Amino acid sequence: MSTIKNAGSVLDMEYASSPQYSDSLKAFLQRRHGLYIGGQWCEAEGTERIAVIDPATGKAISSIAAGNGQDIDRAVNAARSTFKQGAWADMTPLERSKLLFRFAAVLEEHADELAEMEAVDAGKPVVYARHADMALSCNIYHYMAGWATKLNGEAIKLAGSAGGHAYSLREPVGVAGLIVPWNFPMVLLAYKLAPALAAGCTVVIKPAENTSLTTLRLAELAELAGIPAGVINVVTGFGAEAGGALVRHPDVDKVAFTGSTDVGRQIAIMAAQSNLKRVTLELGGKSPVLVMPDADVEKTVAGVMRGIFFNQGQVCTAGSRLYLPRSLHDTVVAELSAAIDNLVCGHGLDTAVTMGPLISQVQKERVLGYINAAESAGATIVQGKIPAEKGGFFVPATLIVNATSSMSCVTEEIFGPVLSIILYEDEEIEKLVSDANDTVFGLAASIWTQNFERAHKLAARVEAGTVWINTHNYFDPTLPFGGMKQSGWGREGGFEAIRMFTEIKAVCSGY
Repeated sequence: MSTIKNAGSVLDMEYASSPQYSDSLKAFLQRRHGLYIGGQWCEAEGTERIAVIDPATGKAISSIAAGNGQDIDRAVNAARSTFKQGAWADMTPLERSKLLFRFAAVLEEHADELAEMEAVDAGKPVVYARHADMALSCNIYHYMAGWATKLNGEAIKLAGSAGGHAYSLREPVGVAGLIVPWNFPMVLLAYKLAPALAAGCTVVIKPAENTSLTTLRLAELAELAGIPAGVINVVTGFGAEAGGALVRHPDVDKVAFTGSTDVGRQIAIMAAQSNLKRVTLELGGKSPVLVMPDADVEKTVAGVMRGIFFNQGQVCTAGSRLYLPRSLHDTVVAELSAAIDNLVCGHGLDTAVTMGPLISQVQKERVLGYINAAESAGATIVQGKIPAEKGGFFVPATLIVNATSSMSCVTEEIFGPVLSIILYEDEEIEKLVSDANDTVFGLAASIWTQNFERAHKLAARVEAGTVWINTHNYFDPTLPFGGMKQSGWGREGGFEAIRMFTEIKAVCSGY
């Protein structure tokens, strides 16, 4: 991550020359981006700035503030004050629901603008940013807006007494800290922000330092939609400093985090050592793709391609372990090899592009390290094409054929466009399930077969929070999403997400 110290203006920086940028995006990039606290835009306490890099060119295009612990304290105080005053939590559920529906509509109106920002900030193909990321994000806000009017307790029939009266109340947990990763800034913020707002919480958002632009714009759009001041607060900055301060803050009641398992473990410790705040963790994955001998090859190949190369493989649920039966192995590998040659790799603002760059040079080097290690261990490497011109953090779509369970490409999360292909014998279904579950992760998996009885039986045995059948990376606001084992705690999506941002209070009367 590039840092610019004491930058008086983003104009002091070297910019990527890109005539593809729209005038509105250029104007947004030229701003001096600050923090959003208590409904006001303000400077950070420190003077350090963080360069915003276009991953497709490797060039700086803007800068954001490097917020610190003092800034987090200001934001938490604003969120706490707003929560106590009841401008949001005590608003009638119907009014809160109406504002959330309006917020969702405003986001839809600006979806093209936000998708363009995602393309240059995160390296996404703009077509996917618009019709996948933004479409799902807006749907999540619409869906969660409906829950604001349905957060009921229940009457309770006491088991040990003939008299008395008891009931439960569902109440907002309070101030929530939302820490969002760089791979899906809008979607993964929506999974946290929408249920938090529906429940009546106030929030402090710490976006990833690599991809903060759309979150800053979202704060403006929330204000435009009428969300009261202090409900949404945004502090940009580095994870260790700003994120760590948010997790440790004694006046934060809940933290929702998406990121690596290692960082998630640190967050759990910090949360416990501070005020024992509630934590939701959506962490790493190493999703197996289980292809049965009867699978439809054409549909399977298309699904595998989407499962691993969407967003350049920078997806926590990426189908990165492909288990192929011997009877289909050579055919599927040949089809995949042809398919990766047809991927169009380049700058995300080119609407013909289907695969963009990785997020950073660090990530590029990390992914190439796994590929080189697999080749050294005896695997066969098959790769697609990347742009010929210099610049940008591109890694070709890669198949690692003849991978084995001992290779790091099979056991560790790579977070790149790399598919490890493991051969199994057609009749060894029991071993296949065992191998699929032989991982510390348990986020997602997919099963490919024309035998639905087999599919559902296998789904029950696979140790993953989500199991797809004849599809991969299918998301919907109604579905609970989260992991088993070291892939996290809690769930996002559906009513389970509301549970994560509420407390249950029991009330019992003896009369």
